[in-house]
Order: sequence, then structure tokens, then C-alpha cells
Amino acid sequence: MVKKSSKSELAPIWSWKITALSAALLVFVGILAISFGPVKIEFLQIICTLLGLPGGLSGQERTLLIDLRLPRALLAALVGAALATSGAVYQTVFRNPLADPYLLGAAAGAGLGATIAITSAGADLYSLLPIFSFIGAILAVLVSFFISGKFFAEPNSLLLSGIAVGSFATAVQTYLQQRNSNSLRPVYSWILGELTVANWQKVIWSSIYIFIALTILITVSKQLDGLMLTDEESYSLGINPNRLRVIAVIAATLATATAVSASGLIGFVGIVVPHLVRGITHRVTNRGLLTIALVGASFLVLADLGARTLLSPAELPIGVITAFVGAPFFLVILRKKRLVK
Repeated sequence: MVKKSSKSELAPIWSWKITALSAALLVFVGILAISFGPVKIEFLQIICTLLGLPGGLSGQERTLLIDLRLPRALLAALVGAALATSGAVYQTVFRNPLADPYLLGAAAGAGLGATIAITSAGADLYSLLPIFSFIGAILAVLVSFFISGKFFAEPNSLLLSGIAVGSFATAVQTYLQQRNSNSLRPVYSWILGELTVANWQKVIWSSIYIFIALTILITVSKQLDGLMLTDEESYSLGINPNRLRVIAVIAATLATATAVSASGLIGFVGIVVPHLVRGITHRVTNRGLLTIALVGASFLVLADLGARTLLSPAELPIGVITAFVGAPFFLVILRKKRLVK
């Protein structure tokens, strides 16, 4: 009995160690991201510049660090955290390890909403993009619910509905692009990844929406574990499963919509990161959502670094990097799921 009690006391400490290591990893990866590129910046110069100490950068090098690389790294971290956390929540809500925002149609709906904003209101109104994206994403999810016919009762049916709705939203998006040829360039630039034009304005409004969404999800993370049980068992624990699912889906959709509107369509983050964290920690629990968010941030910052440097001075779309890593990962998870059955 004493041994079991000791282990239970150490469990939270170990959990915080994992989170602390994830935060340290994010800081390390972030420094790498702002250090490397066509112009290399020394670590000491970065620290002195950020802290306002003597020996910092000046002129064009300071502009490169403060106005280009730093906001880009921060935006990549925000988007990665949003997509990874949303993917983990969707997998819990729909009880499917393959669920992520793209499979449910939320990302495609957000993409359609952002395309409507760009083609009708102008690409300079970036502060409105999350609103248009959120409306498009939530409508796509609601239509998926309607088509599947059962509210959370048939997760696999809902996923298939989400794929169909996502394909339809993508088709409408393509139609709008062709009808508004004068807006094709900003739309295509957005689809391929707007991290190429990251700025402080975009970082600020993205951080507001994503912070709200992730705060909600992390706050209810302990209750989300109850969704792994049957609804009867959840009720016995004092959890209203349907209300919790609605809250979780809305918050995850807000995070997804903001990420898509800020960076374009970046796939596989919501699948790779949650499974990676759960595989390393051997914990299938939503109490690690903060850790998943931190690792997701590190993952996308690294992917963006690869997109910038692998073919330097040319630049790859960041979605190419995430797909290169994520597609095989997805197939491995799919195979494991079939073997379990």
C-alpha cells in the first residue's frame, strides 16, 4: 500500500517534469529557428538584442531578427500548439485516434471562410479572418453532424461526413478562386502557408483567439478524460458528456479556425503530435494537453525551419514538410488501429 501511495504522489511531479522539458524544448527550437537562415545570427547576439543589452544587433540584422524571424517563429509556435491540441481533443471527443481538424471538415470550412473574406473584403483585413474562418469551420462541423444523423453517437459515421463536407468546402473554395482571379495570388499564398508573411499584427490577434481556445480546453482537460468512458459512467462522475463535447468542439474549432486563417492549410500536426506525446509518456490522458501544445509548437517551428533552409535560398511550403513526416505516421497509426480490431 505504501508503495502505491508513493507512486501516486510522484505522478504529478513527473507530469510537470515532462511539461517543463517540453517548454525547454520549445525555447531551444525557437532559438534555432531565429538563428539559422541565409544570414546566421549568433546566440549571444540574439540574447543581447532581446534583453536590450550591449552587444546586440543593429541595422538590417536587427530588423531581420525582430521584424521577420521572431514573429514568424512565434506564429509557427501558436499555430502548432493550436492544431496539436485541437487534434488531441477531437480524438478524445470522437473516440477515434485518426480524428483531426481536417478529417472533420473544420479546417476545410475555415479555409472556405477565409477565402470568402479575402476575395470579398480584401486580403488586408487580416483581423477579420478568424471570424470568417470560425463561422466556416463551425458550419462545416454542424453540417457534418446533420449528415451523420446522430449527435456523437456514431463517431466513424461523423468522420466520413466530415471528409465529405471538407471535400465540398474545398471545391467551393476552388470555384471562388477561379471566379476572383484578381485575388488568386493572396489566396494561393495563404493556402501554401502564410508564415512567409508573418508579422506582429498577425501574431497578436492570433495569440488572443488561440489563448482563449486553449485556456478553455486545458481547463476542462481533466473532465475530457471522462469522455473515454461510456456516457453512463461519465454521468456517474458528475460529468455531462454532451455539454462537455459541445464546449470542447467549439473551443477546438476556434483554435483550428484561427490557425488556418493565420497560416493556411497545414496538415497532420493534429495527428502526429498527440500520438507522439502519448507514445513517449505512455499516458492516454488529456491532462497532458499543455505538453501536447508545447510539443506541437516545437514541431511546427522545426518544420518551418526546414521549409526555410532545406532548399535555401528557395523556400518550401510548410505543408510539404508536415505531410512528409505526417503521412507515414498516419499510415502507421491506421495499421495499428486495424491490428487492434
